[in-house]
Amino acid sequence: MILDRQRLSKCFATENAQNGSMPDIRLIQTTVKLNDGNTSGESILTAHTHTAMWCKICGITSVADAKFAVDAGVDAIGLNFYANSARVVTPELAAVISTELFHYAPNCARIGLFVNHTESEVRAVLKVVPLDILQFHGAEPPEFCESFNVPFIKVLSMRQGIDFAALDKQYSAAWALLLDTYHPTQAGGTGETFDWQLWPRDSQTRLILAGGLTVENVANAIVQTSPYGVDVSGGVEDGVKGVKQQQLVRRFIKEAKNV
Repeated sequence: MILDRQRLSKCFATENAQNGSMPDIRLIQTTVKLNDGNTSGESILTAHTHTAMWCKICGITSVADAKFAVDAGVDAIGLNFYANSARVVTPELAAVISTELFHYAPNCARIGLFVNHTESEVRAVLKVVPLDILQFHGAEPPEFCESFNVPFIKVLSMRQGIDFAALDKQYSAAWALLLDTYHPTQAGGTGETFDWQLWPRDSQTRLILAGGLTVENVANAIVQTSPYGVDVSGGVEDGVKGVKQQQLVRRFIKEAKNV
């Protein structure tokens, strides 16, 4: 497959969040065109420009949590389809959350998380669940990630000795790379940070920071790494995985966007 991406940007001024505490954010609409030489598909992705930190709340399991995250100022929510995750959602539930969220806040990106799923499994989800971005958290090769004609995020597990430059080049078609904590048996959701000294300093790719982020450390993490965005799941929960704590969500978004 040959990837031919045209990005057409349209910026729209938005109102401040209802509580008046969030910075003004501008939206960018990106058209991604994929051409395999015979047929072409087109996917339109709305995301925030970097006038404020891009924030994603992952592991959403209810419509109520999705709507509250939007009210708090989130830019994207994550729906987890990994069977071994405590935050897994069925395609049927995810479809309800995704559809309700689109009607409530069409500019909030709906991201589906997959871990070494087969092509047929991913396509089965896409038939049921409207998703703006796919997030691949396993050992998926670039050609697999690109095959769905949907913008994608590739997760990289950060540890000593990682050849980030090679992976950055290998996954050059990614909408963004998400840098998370390495764990030998667990795909994300570890609640642990990685050594931020490993953060790449010269990449031109959108880089999203994840791994052990909390209300207490997110501002410092942003100062140390200067990412495009941040991704949190367990850091905004209070004991029950998959159930977001509203005060923590609100505080996390405020801390991240006010750095």
